[in-house]
Amino acid sequence: DNSSEFITKYRTCRQQVRECSGEADHHEGMSSDDELTSTEVNEFQKKKDNILEDSRKVFEDVHADFCDIRKILLKFQEWKEKFPDSYCDAYISCCLPKLLNPLIRVQLINWNPLEQNFTELEEMPWFRAIEEFSRAKNISES
Repeated sequence: DNSSEFITKYRTCRQQVRECSGEADHHEGMSSDDELTSTEVNEFQKKKDNILEDSRKVFEDVHADFCDIRKILLKFQEWKEKFPDSYCDAYISCCLPKLLNPLIRVQLINWNPLEQNFTELEEMPWFRAIEEFSRAKNISES
């Protein structure tokens, strides 16, 4: 949130400067990152690095079985295979997105599809784990 707040303040400041200078040919949304000064770029990078560092600490006190999506899904798969009625009665398929959401969001903090060498979502470990779980679910249902 700090980086988005910084960017919003920066854009507002640039807009006020343009209005005062009478720059009339500016089109909203057409700005480029080239307008950032080196100080602003460094400040942004420092804040981004702090956020990434903090994100690595989010699950450091959590047992590995409960912060690894693949391991979590394996537990649910075992539950479904051993106690299918209980699994169905608990509406697990409705709960999984809410359960996995925070884990996925932490992994996506640094993901930027606008960078040249970004990782496709389909190649990310959490995506593959969910895909495998979904395939296993479809096979067992058929």
